[in-house]
Amino acid sequence: MQASDTAREVEGGPARLRRRASKAPTAIAACAALLLAPLASAQAATGRVVVRSGGVSRSAILIQQRRLKQALRPLVVILRASGRERGPRQRRLFGLDEMRRWAGATLVYPDPAGGRWAADGAQAEQDAAFIRDLVARIVADGMVDRRRIVVLGIADGAGPAFRVACGDPSPFAAVAAAGSAPSSLPAACKPPGPLPFMLVAPPEPGAGAETPETAPAEAVVAVVARAAPCGAGRATTAIPDRDPRDGLRAWLDRLDGCSVPVELARVEVDKSAPGKPKPGEAPRAGAQAADVVGSKTILDFFRRAAR
Repeated sequence: MQASDTAREVEGGPARLRRRASKAPTAIAACAALLLAPLASAQAATGRVVVRSGGVSRSAILIQQRRLKQALRPLVVILRASGRERGPRQRRLFGLDEMRRWAGATLVYPDPAGGRWAADGAQAEQDAAFIRDLVARIVADGMVDRRRIVVLGIADGAGPAFRVACGDPSPFAAVAAAGSAPSSLPAACKPPGPLPFMLVAPPEPGAGAETPETAPAEAVVAVVARAAPCGAGRATTAIPDRDPRDGLRAWLDRLDGCSVPVELARVEVDKSAPGKPKPGEAPRAGAQAADVVGSKTILDFFRRAAR
């Protein structure tokens, strides 16, 4: 991994503050401390982290809770869906800000190159490397508990989340992906060790099975389960329905006998419901699945995995 040239721009004070890691080893933490005084009434400090990764500068939005106590907090890396539901509206729609309730977790929202996460190929590998470089920079600044670093990828953001799950498990405590994996992933993914993993499988696009470009959810889970390793059984429970009118139902499968938690949240179309999704909604299936399952289900998984 290349040495990261990192800066943080903090917005909300009388002027923007920029600190470079080469000049101050605790640049991000220092900016956060400076920000707490003018924002004493706020619940969180928001800033931007810039990381040099793969020879290019990549950025992320970082949200740090007020630190009344100096205990290290969990870090949640959220790879947001690109497209129509972006920014604050996406955070509200999927309840992502609820992640902050997990011991005052720090949230970081990496920005995809070109506005969209890559599903496969060289750019997907670069995106995964960027996430690792970003996490390494934040850990080096002493901001978070290195034992509680988790990744959540939604829709096209699931692409780099899968790549992270297929690589070196350190420094991540768990990965959750809400979206479809490329068809090449089951054969190419060879996790070197166990890593807690949750797949939120989107509803099928219409009446058919997975498209030729995507891998079956069971095949994706099987790859991670072999590295865990897991047994042949599973326990299935219904996930509480957040909106009975949306025509979608969700089920949670917890694989048995695993050394670490491996779970599959299945979102299915209820064909008897009047509000069942139309085939044209398939491109938003990953984001739709995250909305149906809800952040509480995913957060509960993170809590179990990163104790």
